[in-house]
Amino acid sequence: MSEAFEEMAPPMPPALKAITLTHVRYRRGDPLGLFLAWVSLVPVFISFGGFVSHFLFRREIQGLCFTLGLLISQFLNELVKSSVQQSRPETCALLEACDSHGWPSSHSQYTFFFAIYLTLLSLKGSAGVPQGTSRFFLAALPWPLAVLTMYSRVYLGYHTVAQVFAGATLGLVLGAGWYWVVHTILVEYFPAIEESAIGKWLYIKDTSHIPNVLKFEYDNARAARKKVATD
Repeated sequence: MSEAFEEMAPPMPPALKAITLTHVRYRRGDPLGLFLAWVSLVPVFISFGGFVSHFLFRREIQGLCFTLGLLISQFLNELVKSSVQQSRPETCALLEACDSHGWPSSHSQYTFFFAIYLTLLSLKGSAGVPQGTSRFFLAALPWPLAVLTMYSRVYLGYHTVAQVFAGATLGLVLGAGWYWVVHTILVEYFPAIEESAIGKWLYIKDTSHIPNVLKFEYDNARAARKKVATD
C-alpha cells in the first residue's frame, strides 16, 4: 500500500538556488543593515546603470574593455569558488545562501576591480577628464563604495572577513593586471577596431588620446549648433 502511495506522490522539486549577486537579506528593523543591503547592490547598479548606458550613449572602446575585464574577473571568481569550495559562515542558513561557496567574495572582487581600474584610468588621463582636482576626485570616488561593499558582506552575514579580503585582493590584482593588458597590448588594436565594419556600424570609437573629452565634445556640439543655425 505504501509503495502505491509513493508511486502516486508527485516528484520532489529540484533544490532552488538564488542568484547571489542580487539575493540580499538584512535584519528587520536594522537601518544600518538596510543601508548596507543597498550598498551590496552596487555591482548591479554599476553593471546595468553604468556600463549598459555608457555603451548606448558613448560607444567607447575603453568602456568595452572595462566591461570585458569585469566579466573575466567574475568568471575567474566562480572558477576559484568551485575549486576551493569554502563554505559561507553559519549565518548563511538564515540568509538562504548556503547553496553557494564563499571564498573569495564576488562582491568584493567586483568592486575592488572596478575601483583600481577606474583609478588607473583617471590618474593616467585615459578617462577623458582634465588634469587637476577633477582627475583626483574621480580616482578617489570608487574607494569608499568598495570598502563599504566589502564591510556590508560581513555585516549582513554572507561572508567571513577572510573571504571579503580575498575577494578584494584578487580584484586589485586582476584589475591592475587587466589595465596593463589593455594599455600595453590591446591599445595597439584600437584604431583597427574603429575602422572595422562592426566598429563603423556601431559607431565604436576611442577618445582616450583626447586630454579633455568633455570640453572637446562641448566645443564641437556648440560649433555644430552654430553651423546649423547659420545654414
